[in-house]
This record gives sequence, structure tokens and C-alpha cells, in this order.
Amino acid sequence: MDQILAIRTFVRVAEAGSFTKAADTMNLPRSSVSKLVQDLEAHLGTKLVERTTRSVTMTTEGIAYHQRALRLLADLDDMDGTVAGARSAPKGRLRIDIGSVLANRILIPSLWDFQRQYPQIDLLLGVSDRSVDLIGEGIDCVIRGGSLGDSSLRARKLCELDYVLCAAPVYLAGKELPMHPDDIKAHRVVSYFSASSGKRFPLRFQRGNEQTEYMPMSSGISLNESTAHLNALLAGLGIGQSFGFLARPNIDKGLLIELLPDWKPENHVLHLVYPADRFSNPRLRAFSDWAAKVFEGVDARRGAAMETVHTDG
Repeated sequence: MDQILAIRTFVRVAEAGSFTKAADTMNLPRSSVSKLVQDLEAHLGTKLVERTTRSVTMTTEGIAYHQRALRLLADLDDMDGTVAGARSAPKGRLRIDIGSVLANRILIPSLWDFQRQYPQIDLLLGVSDRSVDLIGEGIDCVIRGGSLGDSSLRARKLCELDYVLCAAPVYLAGKELPMHPDDIKAHRVVSYFSASSGKRFPLRFQRGNEQTEYMPMSSGISLNESTAHLNALLAGLGIGQSFGFLARPNIDKGLLIELLPDWKPENHVLHLVYPADRFSNPRLRAFSDWAAKVFEGVDARRGAAMETVHTDG
């Protein structure tokens, strides 16, 4: 048995969900595709797929093997590319995971440029706000905020995102505007909560050396996704802290009003995170360099520098 060919065949079958479709893409007889997968299962001593007359689905063992197979095949492609001197033209599969608001508002609108520069890279873009196991799930990199909790991972800082306290005019109509974070207790609050624990996150404020926070207890709404959180603010459901790159276009249009501009929480740092042994991957290096330029456009530090130059001028 050609094990590498058998593994590639299994991956094609798993992704196509059909022996016939996999055979068509590989230009092989269906019987050959079926035999290769059967031989691989016999070699491993376990079933990788469940066969029915209409479809093929992976077993639990098949799902785990598929994730490792993707990593193995990617490494083989890297080896071939290095020997062939193809580092200047990365090709092959790259699996990325990213949160929904970052994907839809920042990354996806710019991906045409990445495809133009690297037409031979096949992107698998997982869009979710869940925590992922990079190594276990065969993911090359994730774009996430917060600190690293796994020493086997490495990170490249992409940007810092600031928060803006704001509310819709329809909510603020007839109400006294807050002049200090303590005044927020008189208002309904649109806050965030953790999808895993259900815990609400406080609104944090900092002005110079002063720091304070307000924990919403009731009479408001909490959400666990940034676009939904923004929409709740636009709908007039209360006061909340939204990412600046989401809030400012709506502030410029008069749809939201910024509050307490002198009181800001610490910026939210975004990283591109990857397994320590993956950065030799030319596809990952290409994506990392490209993503750094894309996220530079929403970096709060860049905006603050521009405001300073404008003010001083």
C-alpha cells in the first residue's frame, strides 16, 4: 500500500462525502479509491468512515485521523516546496480560525488582495468565537485577543483595538448624560458575557492613574458577540463599550453618541497565534505578514498618533 496516497485519498473522500466525487477529483476509478481507504483502515485496525448508499461520514476515529492527516500532508507539501525552491510562491492549504466580527468587518473584505498575491494558497477559514485546539484540530493559526495560556504556542501582535463608550440618541433622549463612570449606574447597560461561563464582563475605565469599573447587575442586556452588541446599542437598548472600529462610523453618522471620551479601558490586543513548530511554513509566514498590514488599518495606536499630529499641527 502506498500509505501517502491512501491518506490523500481518505482526505479527499472525507471532504467530498462521497467515494464517487473523490474519484472524479483524483481521476481514479471509484473502485481504486474505495480500495485505498479500505487498505488504510486495515493498516490502522479501525474504521475511518461509515459507508451508506447515499453518503460517507467519518467515524470518531476518522475525524481525529483526518485532522492529523491534514497537518501531515501540509508538512509534506512544505518539504517539497522547500526542496523545489518554491518559497517565493507559497502554495497548498492553510487553515485559519478567527472571530466573527473580525472576519466579517476586517479580514474577509480584504481577502481579495491575499488571493491576488498568493493564488496557489487554499484557505480554510473557520469563523467562530469559540476556543479552539490548534494542534488537536490541525489549525495553522488563529487571530484572537487576550493573553497566551499555552507555552507551546507563539504569537505575533497584530494591533490594539480601543473601546468607545456610547449610546444611541433615542436612548439618551431626555436623560442626563453621565459625567463620570459612577453615573452609569443610573442607566441601562448593554454589556458582554462569557459564552462558556455566562459571567458578565464589567465596564472598565481609566483616566491617567485613576481606574474604576462598573459591573452591570440587572436592568439591561448582555450579549456574547460584537456585531450583536453594536446592534443592541444602535437599537437604543442602553449604554455600552463597543470596539472603536465598529462604533466610530456610526458616531460620524450621528447614529451613536460617544460618552466619557476621557475615560478609556486598556486596549484589546490582537495576536496571530500559531503552534511553535509551524512558522517555517511559507504559507503561514505569507499570511502573517499580510494580516499584519491589514490589521494595522484598525490599530488604535495608529489612530491616536494621527489625532496627535492633527492637534499639534
